[in-house]
Amino acid sequence: MFYTIKHAPLFSSSCLLATVCDHLSLLARVLKTRELNRGRFNTSSLRHLGSMENGRDSFPFPYKPYGIQEQFMKALYGTLDQGKVGIFESPTGTGKSLSLICGALSWLTDYEEKRRQEAAALLQQEESLSTSAAPSSTTSLASAEPDWITDFVQKKAERDLVSKLKEEELKRKKREERLEMIRNNVHLKYASKRKSCEDDEAFKLLQLSKEEETETPGDQEDEELILAEYESDDESKSKSRFFGSEDEDDEELVEEHVTKIYYCSRTHSQLAQFVHEVQKSPFSKSISLVPLGSRQNLCVNEEVRRLGSIQRINERCMEMQKNKNEKQHHEDGAKRKRGPAKSVCPYNKAVALQQMRDEVLGTVQDIEQLVKLGKESQACPYYSTRLAVPPAQLVVLPYQMVLHEATRRAAGVQLKGQVLIIDEAHNLSDTLSCIHSAELNGAQLCRAQSQLTQYADRYKSRLKAKNLMYIKQILFVIERLIRALGGKVGQNPQSQTTQAGTELYTINNFLFKAQIDNINLFKLQRYIEKSMISRKLGGFVEKYSGSGVMLHVQSSSNKENRRTEGLSRYLQALKTNSTSTIVPTTDQQGAAETDKVLSASPMMQVEGFFLALTNSNTDGRVVLQKQATLSESSVKFLLLNPAVHFAQVLKDCRAVIIAGGTMQPVSDFKQELLFSAGVKEERIAEFSCGHVIPPENILPLVLSAGPSGQELDFTFQKRDSPRMMDETGRILSNICNVVPGGVVCFFPSYEYSRRIISHWEASGVLDRLGSKKKIFQEPKKANQVEQVLGEFSRCIQRCVVESSGGVTGAILFSVVGGKMSEGINFSDDLGRCVVMVGMPYPNVKSPELQEKMSYLDKHLLHSHGRSPGQALVENLCMKAVNQSIGRAIRHRGDYSSIVLCDRRYARPATLSKLPTWIRDRTSTHSSFGPAFASLRKFFLEKKHKHE
Repeated sequence: MFYTIKHAPLFSSSCLLATVCDHLSLLARVLKTRELNRGRFNTSSLRHLGSMENGRDSFPFPYKPYGIQEQFMKALYGTLDQGKVGIFESPTGTGKSLSLICGALSWLTDYEEKRRQEAAALLQQEESLSTSAAPSSTTSLASAEPDWITDFVQKKAERDLVSKLKEEELKRKKREERLEMIRNNVHLKYASKRKSCEDDEAFKLLQLSKEEETETPGDQEDEELILAEYESDDESKSKSRFFGSEDEDDEELVEEHVTKIYYCSRTHSQLAQFVHEVQKSPFSKSISLVPLGSRQNLCVNEEVRRLGSIQRINERCMEMQKNKNEKQHHEDGAKRKRGPAKSVCPYNKAVALQQMRDEVLGTVQDIEQLVKLGKESQACPYYSTRLAVPPAQLVVLPYQMVLHEATRRAAGVQLKGQVLIIDEAHNLSDTLSCIHSAELNGAQLCRAQSQLTQYADRYKSRLKAKNLMYIKQILFVIERLIRALGGKVGQNPQSQTTQAGTELYTINNFLFKAQIDNINLFKLQRYIEKSMISRKLGGFVEKYSGSGVMLHVQSSSNKENRRTEGLSRYLQALKTNSTSTIVPTTDQQGAAETDKVLSASPMMQVEGFFLALTNSNTDGRVVLQKQATLSESSVKFLLLNPAVHFAQVLKDCRAVIIAGGTMQPVSDFKQELLFSAGVKEERIAEFSCGHVIPPENILPLVLSAGPSGQELDFTFQKRDSPRMMDETGRILSNICNVVPGGVVCFFPSYEYSRRIISHWEASGVLDRLGSKKKIFQEPKKANQVEQVLGEFSRCIQRCVVESSGGVTGAILFSVVGGKMSEGINFSDDLGRCVVMVGMPYPNVKSPELQEKMSYLDKHLLHSHGRSPGQALVENLCMKAVNQSIGRAIRHRGDYSSIVLCDRRYARPATLSKLPTWIRDRTSTHSSFGPAFASLRKFFLEKKHKHE
């Protein structure tokens, strides 16, 4: 608020100065209070509330917490209180999720209570000032020099402040009352739902009768596929990204954001597990939790879900949303264009969304429960959960929705002044790089060029000049990218051969090479986003894919040819329907999936690549990978500096907690992600704890040699030797003789796993292993993982119960970084021993890795006599090892052994990168005999103890 002094009455300068000072002081208090009400606190304002920095002595917990859990929660509380960036390491199996929940929500509860107390105190203070201001004002008016500034501030600003405080308090009470009613009065909730359904049915019948009278086919063919007139730089006309609508009912549902905690993790299964932990916590009845997911996970419209791919689901959903907004516009009195009725989603109605939003806020539910609720209540979970974000206290969402700015904006996630918890953050740097990288292959580029050309040709007489201009620019860039890959425009990419090789460029050099340096990619990317051309093109391809719109090359067929081709496809469809009782073969299903992929427009990927090219020249590289054919070749943007995209998150959030089971080495993590993002050392807090298991329940061993004395050196040059493979087989045979239950063996790569197992099969080692343990292998397809794990588990349980002298369990061959190295628990008998064969170093000859190493060497400091690039390679290896060996110990009473097979594990620098709770108990052995003796003794003691 700005005030301009005009024609001020003449009075002394000292009086004016005093008056202005009083005015500024009151304004500062007003602004501070308004900031308080918006929830934008800094550390100093929090202490002003009544210091919370001493923390709590106790925390609500579902059972008596372990000592390390209490330490974890106290450290977490203090970090949130002081607004710091915390790095928290707590091994898997120590109750990290519950500690995060109870520690963070305890802080949030205290924080909100302090804020309510401060708001009430300020309200009382302002009301008392207002009542005492009247006599003062009268005196001032009677004096020779009336103070009009003070009069204005006291009568206007203070009145506005009191009104604002009262309004916020009223909103808070209404929200709490509504949630209380939802939690306690189930009958009213379902009565309201029944009435809503009856009203919907009556409305549908009324609308149907209207549509039968008014909706007849007209001359507006494909109106929904035509791009609207584009206002390029008019940012003031940008509409709400929440729904992209001006629906008044929808706007009424949107609330102001309250102080909240955002919790994110890598996968939906990890998020579901976290929600289940919240349900078991003491906060389950009092917290408002909202889980966010993609349309693919939350959509309940079967017509849309059947589309399969997430891109087609997104496009159809947005099209239905647009149709809904247009329909509302027509019902409000606008003239309706003649033509067939446009499809709208029956689950996207304001009343139903509001009811479901309230139910989401009233009860803690995971994604699956929300989908079930959406089907029952005839409401869209996707949009309901987004409506529930502003008043929610805890929002659970995947990495992408927090770490990617455009996705964050579209989901309605506002980080300003909020708390962010990033769990499973051991690979946070790689995750940020992957999210902000982009890749286009030759087939996608050719499809985009062909489809966009046909779209422009078909509608060129109906498109505005500005749209045609931007489409031509997009086509120009796409064609230049095809040529950069060595291809030709207008020809099938599968039949075009290219000279294999890899080329790396800075962004600027690539733009010059592709001859697109004169194109404003910022404006072009903004046009693709705002004009929604991806959606329009997707609808065009879907509608005309059977009528002449070619998937790869530009169509040269005339109108008559398109008609006959459409007729032939229709006859083929009739033939297919007549034999629909035949179960489709795998090949047919694969062909159907391929058709779905081909029929989808690749413009979303094109937009992502354009956006990637707008990064700073020093922060990324463009990789041209030319394969045998153009369709297999690709152009890829590789982000080298993930800190540039993490910096805004760190700046906006009040506090950020980065948590994981293994966060070592923390020094390199801080250097690459925090210091590079502008975070000072004093803002960083670190916490690391040991495991809850007793020291005698874990036996980590480093083997430098095998039973025959063969040195274990699994470097790339030596690991393929028959002697090394045979020695590994002997080690596993000995282990299987003394370890009960399950053994999990990790290999450094899929290729090495295939080679060594083939060697064992030929030499008879596999048969010897099979006599003691049933053999399982990690499946190639992700959808087979559950089946293999189920069979592996049942086999072990059966062997443990029978306790026969033959097969004593099972052995599972897996791969580091594969489908079973993260997120899967091998607790108790499922994982009595984890064997790590070799060290899973990444391919240092990879051009991408070499470029990343070179970038780090140039921009980060060297430490301990090694370059940042070398440190990166070692860290990637040991992070993968730590994730794999952490699969076994899952709770306090569990026990397991860990066998690291490679002499290089004995190096002090390598041992230092193991988690502390494993490193402190690790013994290294230069010969196999003593190591095997300790392994046998370990399991004999466990057997006697549990008998």
